[in-house]
Amino acid sequence: MPAPRTPRRVASVIRLRPEHAERYRELHRAVPGPVLDALSRAHVTNYSIFLRDHTLFAYFEYTGDDYEADMAAIAADPETQQWWTLTDPCQQPLDSAQPGERWVTGAELFPLY
Repeated sequence: MPAPRTPRRVASVIRLRPEHAERYRELHRAVPGPVLDALSRAHVTNYSIFLRDHTLFAYFEYTGDDYEADMAAIAADPETQQWWTLTDPCQQPLDSAQPGERWVTGAELFPLY
């Protein structure tokens, strides 16, 4: 029996526009089921978003075999695209983001398993 694979741990950050902070909180009190389903189909688990000083920090674990394909499937999902039309105006990418990049991924410096 093969040993269980350690999930890929993904952390990313983006700024929260202060004038949209309450709207963003409100949206995340009731994330649409189809958006959650798209994440599950793409092997995203243990997903959390944290807030501190107008910075959003997201963490999730990826348990699939093809990260790029699964992330592309999320991006292609019509319900998720609609969700992003609501959440994107609340966010401001960091100065270090590349053109067109929103959430920027952080490098894992210390894992404790």
